[in-house]
Amino acid sequence: MVDLAKGHLCALEKLTEKPGVVTYNLGTGQGYSVLEMIRALEKASGKKVPYTITPRRHGDIAQCYADPSLAARELGWKAELGLDAMCVDTWNWQSKNPDGYAG
Repeated sequence: MVDLAKGHLCALEKLTEKPGVVTYNLGTGQGYSVLEMIRALEKASGKKVPYTITPRRHGDIAQCYADPSLAARELGWKAELGLDAMCVDTWNWQSKNPDGYAG
């Protein structure tokens, strides 16, 4: 969440310099499997995440991830955190805000 917030701030700064519509992918440029995500969330939370491995559903794509190179070039932004740190950050926020944003 910290990386994403920094990316949003960079995009807002760019918008004040050069108004217009541009789509920036704010990510690591690396895809993660569902199982990798589950394991990282378990590690961050200290809790087991129940799951069942099933065949891919019809129409599911094998891989999906964003290319953040435009954000790097135009905003000078790059994700600093890896998957484990991202999950710790997310878990910490969720633990402090169990009902999401108030109001």
